[in-house]
Amino acid sequence: MSVGILGAGAFGTALAVTLARKGLDVTIWARDADTVAAINEKREAPRLPGVTLPDRITASPDLAEVSTAQTLLLATPMQSLQSVLSQIDAPLSGQHLVACCKGIDLSTLTGPTGVIARAKPEAIPAILTGPSFAHDIARGLPTALTLACADPKAGAELQDQLSTATLRLYRSTDMTGAELGGALKNVIAIACGACIGEGMGDSARAALMTRGFAEMVRLATHLGARPETLAGLSGLGDLSLTCTSDLSRNYRFGLALGRQEPFDDTITVEGAKTALAVTRLTETLGLDLPICKMVAEVSARGVSIAEAITYLLNRSLKEE
Repeated sequence: MSVGILGAGAFGTALAVTLARKGLDVTIWARDADTVAAINEKREAPRLPGVTLPDRITASPDLAEVSTAQTLLLATPMQSLQSVLSQIDAPLSGQHLVACCKGIDLSTLTGPTGVIARAKPEAIPAILTGPSFAHDIARGLPTALTLACADPKAGAELQDQLSTATLRLYRSTDMTGAELGGALKNVIAIACGACIGEGMGDSARAALMTRGFAEMVRLATHLGARPETLAGLSGLGDLSLTCTSDLSRNYRFGLALGRQEPFDDTITVEGAKTALAVTRLTETLGLDLPICKMVAEVSARGVSIAEAITYLLNRSLKEE
């Protein structure tokens, strides 16, 4: 049984490692020739240093070849997903396309499963999301994620195929809740990082996490998600991890904003683009998500942390 992974970043490669250890053959698609060579010849992954890749993992620059696998894990950045899928000529009819990216597409204002449905309507979309760091998965540390697929039979097949001795997957049919939990927690993680970077303390961070979670539930349930999905691994679980750990890219980006320090622009920060997309989406829906709005203002429009804090603290008092 084989699996194809589109994207040679840290998370996609970590999934390849744990699946190969289970005995699956895994082919990774990578654009960069040096990355392909490093994987095939040196058994190394540039984005996952210190990890020796099992022999069952191979890499290829041929997107069409890798895309023939029955199960494809889409581990590209969220804002690149639509472009990558458009480069695949085949309809991928009946194949399982599992999104492993988190965010909301700026052009369509949909999550990854929505992008899949638009680009490859004959495929079966799913999403794999939850509290996880790539190095933890690659090192074989215990990790639990949500595997959401609207098709119960396909979801059960994917759960069985992709679960390993150290990667435990919980199945759901609520793709909307799972993908919005994963997308919005990145936005709140930026806010929490900025809070700590600015020196506002842990009490303020706890308040941001709690009120940020309320915003996650507000938007997701408005779009048809189940509240219990947001209370699970793909929502509250992922939020807890990314708002408190320096290993989170979104949290580190927020820290840099709060400290007024430069941030490495080669690092993908999905939450910044997602904040912009959420702001546009909520404006059309008439929903109020003030923390998400302020993250968009600070990260993309130059509003200062002090101005954002003033805005949030001076909002009208209300019931919880």
